[in-house]
Amino acid sequence: MRAIIIEDEIPALEKLERYILKYDASITIVGKFSSIAQTVAWLQNPENHFDIAFMDIQLSDGLSFDVFNQVKIDKPVIFVTAFDEFAIDAFKVNSIDYILKPITFTDIE
Repeated sequence: MRAIIIEDEIPALEKLERYILKYDASITIVGKFSSIAQTVAWLQNPENHFDIAFMDIQLSDGLSFDVFNQVKIDKPVIFVTAFDEFAIDAFKVNSIDYILKPITFTDIE
């Protein structure tokens, strides 16, 4: 399985990556992005492929929902965020889960 992580806080990104790989070492993290612009640029390249995305909502350059306004994402998305007020919006864009920070390994399981 190929995963991408969209998270602008380095400690949160590293923790999430560590938990994902602890859960299943065969998962490959094929991209790590800290902004909408980086994410959109990567997703627009037809050579880039992933199976699942882990996405924070509040990024350095806006809300991650802006990504969905610029590119079509037809893969499952798991939102990992400190904001509970976006849960309804998250399930409108291929979200399969909504994990509130701080995350635990059990959340990833």
